[in-house]
Amino acid sequence: MAIIHRTTLTPGKLELLAAWLPAQPWYADQGRAPQLARAGGFRLDDPEGEVGIEFMVATDGGGDAAIAYLVPMTYRGAALDGADEALIGTTEHGVLGRRWIYDGISDPVLLGQLDALVLGQAQPQMQGVSETPDPTVTCVPLSADGAGGGQLVVAINRVLEAEADAGVTPGRLYAGWRLPDGTTVRGCLASARYAQAG
Repeated sequence: MAIIHRTTLTPGKLELLAAWLPAQPWYADQGRAPQLARAGGFRLDDPEGEVGIEFMVATDGGGDAAIAYLVPMTYRGAALDGADEALIGTTEHGVLGRRWIYDGISDPVLLGQLDALVLGQAQPQMQGVSETPDPTVTCVPLSADGAGGGQLVVAINRVLEAEADAGVTPGRLYAGWRLPDGTTVRGCLASARYAQAG
């Protein structure tokens, strides 16, 4: 289980994301600097206990115009070889020292645990509390028996949309986040399927 340290990060995650997000192809440029707020998310545990894994939801802007982004991130104690283009930035952790923060879709540890989650083999954890499962994050697992020789493909939704009916479709990962007015909504963060070769 990951241990959450109550300490400082310099610069903070939102500061790093404010510089990184506008360069991403899926970012909706609103003609101003990002106005980010933490809106939700969860964590997954690295079985080796080395890499921090967080799925952060951040809103940009206020009112009805706010856009919710999903940013999967990993936190490492050293640079990840071959992942320079996925580096969000480095920060000084008050307990752990320098940490390298990566866009998690380029980190094999996060991808492995996300696969495990949609197959029912990993448990989502509370974003800010140590060793505490998060029951609000839901996913009806795909059946490993249903692969039929196909490859597991997981698609992450970078820009989130609230859904009135969260549904129970296998392989669809749902979680909630807060709008700027304090309202909580839910939507699909990722969806998984088996792709047949050829």
